[in-house]
Amino acid sequence: MNGPASDPVADALCRAIYFDDIPLQQVFTTPGRTITEADVVGFAGISGDFNPLHVDEHFARSTPFGGRIAHGLLVLSIASGMTTRLPVFAALQPALLGMTSVTCSWPAPTRIGDTLTIDLVFTEATVTRSGTKGLVTEQRVARNQDGVVVLESTWSLLVARHARNVTV
Repeated sequence: MNGPASDPVADALCRAIYFDDIPLQQVFTTPGRTITEADVVGFAGISGDFNPLHVDEHFARSTPFGGRIAHGLLVLSIASGMTTRLPVFAALQPALLGMTSVTCSWPAPTRIGDTLTIDLVFTEATVTRSGTKGLVTEQRVARNQDGVVVLESTWSLLVARHARNVTV
């Protein structure tokens, strides 16, 4: 008697993922997280960015945004934290050597009270010249509760190859 068909992604999530195991073009979505007043105030304090657009409701009401918005870098930071808790990203941790670059844009504002979800997609994987590691490109897109994209980002990660795939 044969058991159920094996799911390669589910199988990979039960063990460490290395460069050669990266599940390209699959979408992984985080649970939601609501942006709070405490997030914005705390980030202003940590970053030193007290731009009135983020911390002064009276001023912010007079802007085209019609009220306070979260710092773009706060949204990027939260998106980073949310995606690192995804099972696929947790499985990648033993092989993750570091981030080499990130680019991002904010097509719409994030407001206090917005609930964000993040889609993570590994889009490209290229072995480095050494052959012992590779560069992985990923997209992280944040949407609010209405499905509006508030952050688009591209990340480049340096990831180790599994020893069985490295030839010397």
